Amino acid sequence: MKRVKCFWSAFSFAAVFALLLAGCSLSGAGRAAQAQAGPSPSPTIAPAPTASPEPQPETVEIRFSATGDNLIHNGIYEQAAMRTGGEGYDFLPCYEHVRKFYETFDVNWINQETLVTDRLSPSTYPCFSTPGQMGRDLYSLGFRVFSLSNNHSYDKGMDGLAATSEYWADMPQDALTCGLYAGPEDYGSIALQTVNGICIAYLAYTEHTNGIPTPQDAPVNVIYTNEMEVMRRQVEEARAIADFVVVGLHWGVEGSHEIADPQRRLAQQLADWGADLIIGTHPHVVRGTEWFTAADGRQVFTAYSLGNFLNAQSTPDTMIGAVLGCRLLKTTWPDGSITTQLAEPVLYPVINHYDAHYANVRLYWLGDYTEELARSHGVRGEYPYFSLGYIEQVLRDSINAEQAVAWLTQ
Repeated sequence: MKRVKCFWSAFSFAAVFALLLAGCSLSGAGRAAQAQAGPSPSPTIAPAPTASPEPQPETVEIRFSATGDNLIHNGIYEQAAMRTGGEGYDFLPCYEHVRKFYETFDVNWINQETLVTDRLSPSTYPCFSTPGQMGRDLYSLGFRVFSLSNNHSYDKGMDGLAATSEYWADMPQDALTCGLYAGPEDYGSIALQTVNGICIAYLAYTEHTNGIPTPQDAPVNVIYTNEMEVMRRQVEEARAIADFVVVGLHWGVEGSHEIADPQRRLAQQLADWGADLIIGTHPHVVRGTEWFTAADGRQVFTAYSLGNFLNAQSTPDTMIGAVLGCRLLKTTWPDGSITTQLAEPVLYPVINHYDAHYANVRLYWLGDYTEELARSHGVRGEYPYFSLGYIEQVLRDSINAEQAVAWLTQ
């Protein structure tokens, strides 16, 4: 797999200027003596020395986004093929209503839930394979970091792992992947990305792979969330070489909005080891968020589940996702020390919409979604209560009240 090696405080220091003023006063005798000696030359007054301004801290920042499960069912790739008359695939119309958002971010991360290849035939649930045009279209939308560790990573066995590895290796150099490793000897290869002077390390782990063991002779493999020592070593190494450590966790019970205590314990452990941001995926529904205080005092943000992005599932709550946006700030102080902060995390609700019979699958920000669209959603065939009100209630019940949520309109 291709890898690239590589508290927000603003203080103003008042500049101090010392003005040295020289002056003299002569007595009467002195004036007489001066008169006899003739006029004295005008005194030369040296310019007042100016103290150098105190050095100031320098802060750089990037805007970072994280997107949930891009889960590509057959209805989606079949429609993409129809758009081209069967000569390839076009997935871009699915994302048309949300694409401008990603242009405003410096880094866009996504959980690519299904294998993406140019070599294997497309397939759908329960063992997915997605046409390679999907990855190229996501790249054109502005995604640059692709998390590949999830319960579908082993869907196509050794051939699927080889094909998806080849695919991502052939993508442009700035398309970064995380979560697949070429065996234990590769675990020290941390995916790194530097943007605007800020270095970010990316790691990704999955709770399970749907009962499919690591294929024999597989070219790459996932790391499971119960491999605590492996995760600890990776996170600590990432902490030592990067300004920010982003960890993707594919975990939790599908369809459940509840946050389990083992998840909280793992999040705290990752924070203590060195994580700065924990991005949860897999349940296909949104869950809440939480700040953790790490052992070294850093504040670490966890989004337990961003829910679905593009998909063709069949229940109301899987139509409701959220995209995380935040700022990553790095301050270099005059003494050379560096501090970092993740600031202003905001969740942007996103609705996956399709017409009757899963036709015309596409995405909308909640701020653009109308009651008329909700009434026409294909999911209402079995769930007639699906509506704007229902969507907003799910978000209120699932996301912490203190967490900022933006009803984004593009």
